[in-house]
Amino acid sequence: MKRLLIAGFAALLASCSMFPEYKRPEVNTPAEFRGAPAPLDAKSLADLSWWELYKDPVLDKLIATALQQNYDVRIAMARVAEFRAIGSVAGLGSIPQVSVGGGATRSRISSVGATPLSANVAPVRNSFDAEIDVSYELDLWKRIANLQAAARADLFASEFARDATRVSVVASVASAYFSLRSLDQQLAITERTIETRAKFVELTRAQFSRGVVAGLDVNRAEANLATARAVLPDLKSQIAQTENLLQILLGENPAPIVRATAADKFFPAPVEVPTGLPAALLERRPDVRQAENTLISANARLNSVKASLFPTISLTGTLGSQSAALSNLFTGPAKIWSFGLGLLQPIIDVNRNTYQVDIYTAREQQAIVEYQQTVGQAFREVSDALAARQGSSERLAAQDDQVNALRAAREQVMKRYNIGFSSYFEVIDADTALFQAELTRVGAYQNSLNALVQLYKALGGGWQSVADEQTGDAPNAVQAEPSAAR
Repeated sequence: MKRLLIAGFAALLASCSMFPEYKRPEVNTPAEFRGAPAPLDAKSLADLSWWELYKDPVLDKLIATALQQNYDVRIAMARVAEFRAIGSVAGLGSIPQVSVGGGATRSRISSVGATPLSANVAPVRNSFDAEIDVSYELDLWKRIANLQAAARADLFASEFARDATRVSVVASVASAYFSLRSLDQQLAITERTIETRAKFVELTRAQFSRGVVAGLDVNRAEANLATARAVLPDLKSQIAQTENLLQILLGENPAPIVRATAADKFFPAPVEVPTGLPAALLERRPDVRQAENTLISANARLNSVKASLFPTISLTGTLGSQSAALSNLFTGPAKIWSFGLGLLQPIIDVNRNTYQVDIYTAREQQAIVEYQQTVGQAFREVSDALAARQGSSERLAAQDDQVNALRAAREQVMKRYNIGFSSYFEVIDADTALFQAELTRVGAYQNSLNALVQLYKALGGGWQSVADEQTGDAPNAVQAEPSAAR
């Protein structure tokens, strides 16, 4: 007996060394993000909720609606519900399994068989039974506990996957909305240019009728007007397509998006964009947390498979009654019971279980590398977004200077043209250059806003607002009706 206890204790110690506790893999965390403004502190742009960042009532309602109705978000939420149910099933493995059964049989045996029945024994017999069976596996090697830990990690991974989907939806809605507003601006610029050029065509025609200008000037003015008018159909089709994209992101059918009529007025982007510390990114970004919980699940499943190499010890018990007459079924003499201890050591499948360990070891290694890859990708996305924001800001400043210079040049050319010092070709060139520069500036401003969106997304912003939304701190979510969703 003493030797058996020593052997069992040695096996227990060996099993503990086989099941190391999970530790987060080492990652090369930089001291600061490349291109991040100094000085660094714990404050981050991603700590702001989306309604605090964008500060546009229409965009706030669009994002709130998308977070409720977007198809990808709803699919992700359904997956969370699925893994929550799977975790509940796994949790049942740690409690005794109880089953209740009962039955009634009526049978007849042969009275002229190999063993003849005596005259006082009836060939027809009745049998009634009712019993409760209980079984419980002693989880000495934590096989069941590790399966439950894996199920919990899978649930957490699904929740972080849902949060990552929310981040993407917030970014997609914001980018599409900025594209729509930029198209509105380009449409307003084009319509204003068309109005200006139409007046100039009338003026040129009047000058031609008086013999002041040649017919070539009229033709150039009309061609210049037609060029601006040709831009309108493409802009309007792009606006309709962008509205349709936004409605699909909202989980609705294609329809117009009701928005502010002042197309030339665009809300300013934040001047300060703190990034926070790189180490905090590992806790803030949901895709990184998802990858880590996937790794935790793989580690727990590996430990569970290792535990399968050890004997399974089970306690079983049965309590019930059995009687030939239904009236005596629940009487004292009809009671039956049994208790037992079972030990199952895999022998035939030992190689299969060993290969299972190899399989799950490889899966854990994959999960480790995927986690490290996700972390590296997160750092890269932040640095890319910072570089894009810096470049777009500088380009926007240059475009502002170009537009201001071309406006001044156009005014000077018009003055010189009115007094006969400049040709009409100079007027056309100045007007065309200004028109293209104004359209290009709108694109530069859109790029600067999209760079902010990508930085906010890369830093993991957008998903934390859901809890605040439920407590009433967020803007009221828009109802599902198409008319109210905008």
